[in-house]
Amino acid sequence: MRLVTAGRNRPRLVANGLGLAREEAAMSLLLVTHPECDGHDVVGHPESPARMRAVLGGIAASEFRDAVVHVAAPLAGIESLLAVHDERLIEAIRNTSVSGGARFDADTVAVAGSWGAAQRAAGAGLAAIEALRNGDADAAMCVVRPPGHHATPQRPMGFCLFNNIAVAARALADAGESVVIVDWDAHHGNGTQAMCEGDSRIGFVSIHEWPQYPGTGRPDDHGPLGNIINVAVPAGTTGAVYRTLFVDVVAPFVAARRATWLLLSAGFDAHRADPLTNLGLTGADFADLARDASQLVTRGRVVAFLEGGYDLAALGESAVACVGGLLGRRVDGVRSDANDDADPAAARVVAAAARYVAERAWAR
Repeated sequence: MRLVTAGRNRPRLVANGLGLAREEAAMSLLLVTHPECDGHDVVGHPESPARMRAVLGGIAASEFRDAVVHVAAPLAGIESLLAVHDERLIEAIRNTSVSGGARFDADTVAVAGSWGAAQRAAGAGLAAIEALRNGDADAAMCVVRPPGHHATPQRPMGFCLFNNIAVAARALADAGESVVIVDWDAHHGNGTQAMCEGDSRIGFVSIHEWPQYPGTGRPDDHGPLGNIINVAVPAGTTGAVYRTLFVDVVAPFVAARRATWLLLSAGFDAHRADPLTNLGLTGADFADLARDASQLVTRGRVVAFLEGGYDLAALGESAVACVGGLLGRRVDGVRSDANDDADPAAARVVAAAARYVAERAWAR
C-alpha cells in the first residue's frame, strides 16, 4: 500500500504484508510566491515576469508538484525593511513607483507596479520562516521578484530593489538564531555582504564568477568581522568544483558557526546556457547543491530565494532540480564535466577558502 500524507511529517499506518507498520511521510516544500510580483515589468529588461513563470511552470509540470505546499507571499512591513535598509531608500522606491517609475541606474528600474512587487518579494522569506517554524513543510523556496542580493542598505542596484534574503536573515538573527547565507548566484552578492559586514550573527558565503559584475567579492575580502567567505571562480568553472566547495568550505563554515538556519541565494545564472555569465553548471548540478545544503542544518530550517538566471529554459530546469534537491531527492540529469582550463584555478581558490575557515578562531 502506498503512503498517502495529509500534512508534513505525519506518519500513518500502512499495510506491509505482515500487518500494520508505521511509515514516514515524504518530505514537502513550501513554495512562497505571489502574482503581484508580475507588476514589476520593465519592458525589454532581462529580469522579466517570464522568469517567474518559467520557474512556476516548470515546478507545476514536474514530478515534485505533489510535494509542494503553496503559500502567498505577504507584504513586508516597513519595520522589517528598516531592519536592513535606510529609510531614504525605502521612500525612494515607494515614491518612484507611485509616481509611475524611473531609473535608479542603467540596470535598475522601478515602474508603477514595483512597490507592491518588491514588498511581496521582501515578505516572502518572513512567511517561509513562520510556516517552517509551525512545521508546515521541510524546506521552503521563495519564487519572487525582483531579486535582492545586490541591493545594499542605501542603494537599489543590479536589478534589485530590496534585499529579500537579508530581510529574512536579520529577522532570524534578531530572534536569536545563528544564520548562514550561501549565495551561488554567478554574480557576487555585494548587497548581502554589506548587511553581513556589520552583523556577526550572520555568516555569508558567496560563490561567484570573477571577474564579473559588480566587481566586488575578492577572495581575500572577509569583511571587518571575518564572517565573509568569497569564493571567486573563473569563467568555465563546473559543478564538480562547487560540490567540492560545499564539502570543504560550506559544510565546515556552517558547523563552525553552529548555524541554526541556512538561507540560499539561489541564482541560476551559473548555468552554462545563461547569456549574462560564463560558468559551466547544469540543472542537475543545482540539485546536488540544494541537496547538500539541506543536510547541513536541522530539517525545516532551509529557505531558498530566487535570484538570477536569464535563459528561461535553463532557469526552469535548474529551479525544478533545486526543488528536488531541497526535497532530498537524487535528481537525474547531466552533471557538468570537469573543465581542465578553469577547474584547477577554481580549486586553488576553494582550497584557500577552506584554509581560512579552518584557521579562524570561531572555527576552533
